[in-house]
Amino acid sequence: MSETGLTPAAPGPAGRIRAWWGPRIVTQIVTVCAVLALFWLLGQNTATTMERIGIAPGFGFLGHSANFEIGETSIPFSAGNTYAYAMLVGLINTVKVALLGCILTTILGVTIGIAGLSGNLLLAGLVRGYIEIVRNTPLLLQLFFWVSLTKAFPPPRQAAPLFDAVFLTNRGVFFPAPIFDGMPDGAGWLIGLPLAGYGLFLWFARRRGALTLRRGLLAALACLALAAALLAGNGVSIGFDVPVLAGFNIRGGVTITPEFTALLVGLTVKFSAAIAEIVRAGIQSVGQGQWEAARSLGMHRGQIMRLIVIPQALRVITPLITSSYLDLTKDSSLAVAIGYPDLVSVINTTANTTGQAFEALIILIGVFVTINLSVSYAMNVYNRRVALRGSGPR
Repeated sequence: MSETGLTPAAPGPAGRIRAWWGPRIVTQIVTVCAVLALFWLLGQNTATTMERIGIAPGFGFLGHSANFEIGETSIPFSAGNTYAYAMLVGLINTVKVALLGCILTTILGVTIGIAGLSGNLLLAGLVRGYIEIVRNTPLLLQLFFWVSLTKAFPPPRQAAPLFDAVFLTNRGVFFPAPIFDGMPDGAGWLIGLPLAGYGLFLWFARRRGALTLRRGLLAALACLALAAALLAGNGVSIGFDVPVLAGFNIRGGVTITPEFTALLVGLTVKFSAAIAEIVRAGIQSVGQGQWEAARSLGMHRGQIMRLIVIPQALRVITPLITSSYLDLTKDSSLAVAIGYPDLVSVINTTANTTGQAFEALIILIGVFVTINLSVSYAMNVYNRRVALRGSGPR
């Protein structure tokens, strides 16, 4: 008998097949064949319908010229580019808002989660009210609220600058952008070298268990100083392109559109409430004995939280935060409701202009599955490292 109490499979190919398929092999094979036949019939019916209405099935349309514009792009795009390139633009927009959303959501959610555990009753009550209101309001309704708020900002000529550098207008948010005067061609290594050094420091410090917040910040300041020295030594001056009012619009700086702002704020606010609850539950899962032992060693609350509680709570927090990241990435598809040109919006336009709705849907499903599996894999790798770090010898 095996440890599980089941009779081990007989050796040989037949035994391995039975162990893989389990009991009732014939029933399972028939079921799988029936499902495959059903999908084949659906595919044949779809192909016949498309041929009858004059649409050639396949993905050849990806190489054709798109006849529409995209309002917001991170890379150059025009109506003469292909549909495949248009989808790439939409994918970059989706990844951009999902990545920034995950980062901002984590920062805000962790801050709110820790604040909710403070002894200040007023602060804890405000945090609880924030969480309950946000979690019990549909995300789509929140997006409509935020986009309406951004559209209610004053026009550029009436917008009062914040700190003489930031403008909140109904045409977007304008803020300063760094500029490098005198940057020679091929001198990207002046910035890339300090960044690579900082990455190597984090990697080595993490492997040796010597990475702390203070050391990370000091290393970041040192890398910034090195980058500034390298740039200055090569005659490069660093400045800022500050937005200014010119005529009826604002010129200079970096612009964030109202749609992108509303989507990013909406996703951040919505999922920060969920992460705050996850962080609260993870911290409370650490026994009070850990707190008492740390206090007996003379550690203050900040040290206890950073060195004792958070490392143990991460084993509870990380898997749940992974689910929040996946939900945030998928819910970014609601951008189509407020006019932000994400992947869903671009593919929807592609399907309407080409008639290849089935193929466009397959592409959309494949892309989102790939993105979410990638996020899940990365977080699972991190989760295994967190679990191993706290497992100790056996």
